[in-house]
Amino acid sequence: MTSLRAWISAARLRTLPLSISGILVGTALAWKEGIFDTQITLWALLTTICFQITSNFANDYGDGVKGTDNEGRIGPERVVQSGRLSPRQMKTGIALMVAVSIVCILSVLNAAFGLQQLPYFLLFTFLGILSLWAAIKYTIGVDAYGYRGLGDVFVFAFFGLLAVLGSNFLYTSQLNGIGFLPAIAVGSLCTAVLNLNNLRDHDNDARSGKQTMVVKMGFKKGKIYHYILLGTAFLAMVLYNVLEGNMGRSLIHMLAFVPIAWHMRQVIQTKQPEKLDKQLKILALSTASMAVLLLMGYYYFL
Repeated sequence: MTSLRAWISAARLRTLPLSISGILVGTALAWKEGIFDTQITLWALLTTICFQITSNFANDYGDGVKGTDNEGRIGPERVVQSGRLSPRQMKTGIALMVAVSIVCILSVLNAAFGLQQLPYFLLFTFLGILSLWAAIKYTIGVDAYGYRGLGDVFVFAFFGLLAVLGSNFLYTSQLNGIGFLPAIAVGSLCTAVLNLNNLRDHDNDARSGKQTMVVKMGFKKGKIYHYILLGTAFLAMVLYNVLEGNMGRSLIHMLAFVPIAWHMRQVIQTKQPEKLDKQLKILALSTASMAVLLLMGYYYFL
């Protein structure tokens, strides 16, 4: 039972709503065009959840063996750091999640394309494997990109652009040009969650040699960068709504920016990094809420 609780802790269930935001937005864009497929939706959601858990296991392992997760870290204690799971056990867990993720990748691509659209099937297989590589290499290895300040770029690309546009392509087999705007919004918000995490941990990251964007630019500039990310997300969604002609109740998703505005005010007023920890849940759930409300707005009100 103790081991099961350790694995559940390592999976970091509170990160899962954020991880599916891009899939939900991509699904909403397809629904607006009158296209929907239950199998694609379910397999796409399972795939991105598996990616997120793989990433969480890999981060627990990578930061644990590097010593970045230590007594100076703020936030929930990690299982490798605490000794509840050994590095060897975590590596086994990562391998298992990679295998499950590959099954999910092939399943969603079979539902979307089958072998009738083999070029798309092969392209998205490559993108799926690339996503797994990105999930693992964030903290694992001597060349882990999260330790070189590149985590923000990868989060924006994979959780924003690829998640939204890629999932929409699964339904439509077309690249949605205007979909770049909500993809930018989701990517910016997901990157802001990572940045908030890095703001919270910047002192310990600096001591541990983890050169995040915040460590490179400093705490004050990191907060300015945070405001830019949130503002970019808001403006991208405003422009998307204007261009799409969304009106009335189909704008319900913009309500998600109310708690985001409150969150921004709290970040502005916060001087002590450790007090930012409780803001992570607010921003992550607000992002997921925007995705859910966008889908609901199109489902119920169009």
